[in-house]
Amino acid sequence: MHWFERRIRRYEHRRWTTDDNRRVRPFDWGLEHIGGDPENPDPAAYVREYAKRAIANSAEWFATTPASDYKLDAENVLTFTSSMQSPWPENNTVCAQLFPARNVVRRSSGQGFSRVTKASRKGASAVEGVSAGLPAVVLLPNWNAKWHGQRGLCEWLQRIGITVLRLSLPYHDRRMATGHERADQLVGPNIGLTLQANRQAVQDTRRCLRWLEQQGFCRLGILGTSIGSSVGYITMVHDEGLRAGGFFHVSTYFADVVSQGMTTTHVWESLRHHLTVDELRDFWAPVSPMPYVQRGLGAGKKAFMVYGKYDPTFLPELTAQMLAALHEHGANLRTLELHCGHYSLELPPFSHIAGYRMLTFLRGALAQ
Repeated sequence: MHWFERRIRRYEHRRWTTDDNRRVRPFDWGLEHIGGDPENPDPAAYVREYAKRAIANSAEWFATTPASDYKLDAENVLTFTSSMQSPWPENNTVCAQLFPARNVVRRSSGQGFSRVTKASRKGASAVEGVSAGLPAVVLLPNWNAKWHGQRGLCEWLQRIGITVLRLSLPYHDRRMATGHERADQLVGPNIGLTLQANRQAVQDTRRCLRWLEQQGFCRLGILGTSIGSSVGYITMVHDEGLRAGGFFHVSTYFADVVSQGMTTTHVWESLRHHLTVDELRDFWAPVSPMPYVQRGLGAGKKAFMVYGKYDPTFLPELTAQMLAALHEHGANLRTLELHCGHYSLELPPFSHIAGYRMLTFLRGALAQ
């Protein structure tokens, strides 16, 4: 092992050990979260059939309507009711932070946004209407991200003229379930709940996209990190409103990341006593990117995927499998491999390189 790789891996392990609130929670089939009977004598068979139906009918499984109660407050925090109702009321109200682009202003009527321009001649209006077609992205952060996580990335996008709506994923920050310090429901040893939570994440994202369209943003993209990358990719495959997707960290199946990744060892510790990796791969296939690769990204859609060569969480061999499958099925794809890991992508120079390349990609992909 090269000295630089050893250094990166030591940093990754040190960052992982700084979080001391990981708990090995009990295994549960969680059939009640996916329309099943908790007393079913063969829960594995039920989940397997449920997952097959979900993939076969994924357009309906991930479908949602716009919310009827969107509200953007004075601090640019958007709230609305999730299309899926969980047992935790605090999780059922979606929160998202809006970062308007530098050249975008909220109209005084409170309805929609407009572009601020330099008047080309005396008497010309300095504000263009909504019809100008404004670019925006929904940003999906990493697992257990805090409320102010990835603010720097949002501000970079603002500066280059792209509005950002940063979604709080289910069970995160303001949506966290009472009594929890982490988003254990989104990635945890409860099979049905993990399916429900990730399905909810996709539907919440799509409701964010519909709100942006209502405000006049018609050139839409998505930007995801880690589990946000997984949710973002699935959303991109299923939502016609998206033009481009940027993804930090790439992998195949939810089960492979959980069973092999460093940051989810506590989750796998509970699961491994009850099922195999192959079984878990089948159960969680509907919320994994890989089953949807053969469908393609969609006509005219572009993607940029950034990943670390020494990533102990999204293992490089899994990333390679995903990229190979995407190329095989004709995805319009750009990639960037950096000599870093999962956490260390946040460090310079990796963060600067990745950020610059991602912003350049999104600016081009969302251009008129």
